[in-house]
Amino acid sequence: MLRVRCLRGGSRGAEAAHLIGAMVGRAASGWVSRVFRSTSSSAAAQLPLTVDEPVTEHAPEDCPVCAFNEWDPLEEVIVGRAENACVPPFTVEVKANTYEKYWPFYQQYGGQTFPKDHVKKAVTEIEEMCNILQHEGVTVRRPEPIDWSVEYKTPDFTSTGMYAAMPRDILIVVGNEIIEAPMAWRARFFEYRAYRPLIKEYFRRGAKWTTAPKPTMSDELYDQDYPIRTVEDRHKLAAQGKFVTTEFEPCFDAADFIRAGTDIFVQRSQVTNFMGIEWMRRHLAPTYKIHIISFKDPNPMHIDATFNIIGPGLVLSNPDRPCRQIEMFKKAGWTVVTPPTPLIPDNHPLWMSSKWLSMNVLMLDEKRVLVDANEMTIQKMFENLGIKTIKVNIRHANSLGGGFHCWTTDVRRRGTLQSYFL
Repeated sequence: MLRVRCLRGGSRGAEAAHLIGAMVGRAASGWVSRVFRSTSSSAAAQLPLTVDEPVTEHAPEDCPVCAFNEWDPLEEVIVGRAENACVPPFTVEVKANTYEKYWPFYQQYGGQTFPKDHVKKAVTEIEEMCNILQHEGVTVRRPEPIDWSVEYKTPDFTSTGMYAAMPRDILIVVGNEIIEAPMAWRARFFEYRAYRPLIKEYFRRGAKWTTAPKPTMSDELYDQDYPIRTVEDRHKLAAQGKFVTTEFEPCFDAADFIRAGTDIFVQRSQVTNFMGIEWMRRHLAPTYKIHIISFKDPNPMHIDATFNIIGPGLVLSNPDRPCRQIEMFKKAGWTVVTPPTPLIPDNHPLWMSSKWLSMNVLMLDEKRVLVDANEMTIQKMFENLGIKTIKVNIRHANSLGGGFHCWTTDVRRRGTLQSYFL
C-alpha cells in the first residue's frame, strides 16, 4: 500500500512566490523562477503569512479534500444547483452531444432559461437530496448562485452560460488535490466561477488546488463540419474515432474520468480529447496510472452512465454501450455487473442525457448507494449485491443532464490510497 501525505497550509509558499512574481513583472522573470524553485518554507518567509504547520502522514480528518476512489465512506460532498439554469446556444459542440429530437428545443430556447416550472421542481428535488445526504451523515456544500443568462465575449467567441448543476463535470478530487477541468463547451467556459469560493476555502485549509490549462475554445478546437444527421452517423463517426473536438488544444470534462485508487480510467469523448488525457496523465504520474478505455457508444460524453465503478473490483457496465476492454477487467478479477434497462418513461424530457442515468448512482460507502426512487429494478439489483439503497426522486433534475453521480463531487472520503487493478 502506498503511503499518502497531506499538507496543511503547505501551498502558501507557492502562493507567496506567485504574488511576488506578479509585483516585479517580466523584468525579474529569472528571479521569480528561482523563487518558484525554492522550498515552501523559505518562500513563505518572505511575506507575513502564518507559519506553516508541519507535514503529517495521511490523516483524512486533517485535510478538507481527500478521496481516492468512488466508494470509500463519503464525508463531504458538493451538490450542484439548478437555479438560473440556461439552455446553451445551439453551437456545433452542443449539437454533437445532443439527440436529434431535441435540436428544435435548442434552436428555439438557446440562451434562455430552461422551462421555469421544470427547473423549480428540479430545485425542490435537489434540496431534498441534500437533506437526505445530511441525514446520512454527509456534509453538503453548494456552489454560488449565478445569473447564467448574461452574455459574455472572449477574443474567440460570444456565448451565454449554462448552469452549476453538475460539479462532477468540472471538478475531480484525486488524493488531497482538487482539479478544475478546462471543459469543452463554450457555454461552460466560466462555470468555474460558481465553485471558486468553495475551492479557495479548501485551499486555505490545506488542500492542493490545480486548474488545468484553459482552452481558448476558438473555432479550431471544433470540427465545424462535423457530419451528424442521424444516430447512424454518430455510430460510424465514433467507430472511426472521430469527434467534434479536435486536438488543437487540451480539453476535458472531469466526468470522463473515474477513479479506482492508483488507477484512473478515462474515455476519449466529444468533450475530452487526447491532449487533455495526456495532460492529466503527466500531471498525476507517477503515483496514478491513466487507462484509456472505449465503448460502443455513438455519443460518448462522460463515463459514469456507461461505466460506473461502485466498489473495489466491482463495476456497472452499460449493456447498450459495451466496453471494448472488458476482458482486461475480468482478467484482473473484477466483477462486471450489467444493470437492468431503465424504467424512465419515453415522454419524460431528457434534454442532455439518456435514460441510463439510472446507473449514474452515488456510493455513500461500499454498502450504501443513492439511487432513483422510481427505478425499482436497479434497486433490486443493488439489494441482491448486499448494498442498501437510499431512494431519492430526482426525475426533473435528470432532465438537466445528470443523475446522482453527475450532480455531486465527492470532496472527502475516508480511506487510503490502494491499488485495485492488475
